[in-house]
Amino acid sequence: MLLNMKNLLKTAYENQFAVGSYNVANSEFVRVVIKAAEEKKAPAIIQIHPNEIELLGDEFTAYVREVCQRTSIPIAIHLDHGASVQDVMRAIRNGFTSVMIDASHASFEDNIAITKEVVQLAHAVDVSVEAELGTIGSNDNSSEGGADEILYTDPQDAKTFVEETGVDTLAVAIGTSHGQYKHAGKPELKLELLKEIYQQVAIPLVLHGGSDNKDEEISQTYLHGVSKINLSTDMKNAFFQEMRNFLTSNQGAYEPDVIMPGARSAAKEVVKKKMDLFNSTNHANLYYK
Repeated sequence: MLLNMKNLLKTAYENQFAVGSYNVANSEFVRVVIKAAEEKKAPAIIQIHPNEIELLGDEFTAYVREVCQRTSIPIAIHLDHGASVQDVMRAIRNGFTSVMIDASHASFEDNIAITKEVVQLAHAVDVSVEAELGTIGSNDNSSEGGADEILYTDPQDAKTFVEETGVDTLAVAIGTSHGQYKHAGKPELKLELLKEIYQQVAIPLVLHGGSDNKDEEISQTYLHGVSKINLSTDMKNAFFQEMRNFLTSNQGAYEPDVIMPGARSAAKEVVKKKMDLFNSTNHANLYYK
């Protein structure tokens, strides 16, 4: 069941759970997300980064749309970190139901202007829009971008930004980073800052860099407005680590139907655990009323 992300997140926001948004890099990951969502009866978002679009090609979206329309689980297809109006228009033409415009590295005024333009274009064709205020950190080996230094979201700026742009959902910077943390300690999320933003902004909030954080902190975020949590690294690590293990033990293997199932199963288990953590498990029924 393919939905506009605004409609998908409205239910999550009102019922205090978060929908996982999972980066897919091939059809195997699409199957991972869909099967996990069906087994957990959880809504989900399939998101594709511009780097992944270049890898997969525009026609890949037609396959994703077909799979999403065939499942009874509520799902949106989202452009992750679109860097320009051109990125956004490409996604809209290809059938995405939601787009992100990330002008967070521009000035506050330019971020508002660029986001406002995208909102006008996307809303005209019933596509929802996510924007970002503040900057998400970036760890080694992440292709999703980010900043060397996190610039935390200012609650009053967030209020002004949402009012000026009409954006549907806002990614906030409260201490997460893209990729995997190489150091022993995990980041401390600024939950008090999140609470302040939540008090100022009456739309669903988004947490980028959802991998490798403390579960007890993540489980607090959807109580304070976070309705979408992005996940890529944890899922991909499980997939490729299991594939490496299998190929090391079975060096003569070459058939995909032998190599892929174990990797797919490992990634699916991670996604299912995240759906439990995000409190989205068994909430698909809320969309059938």
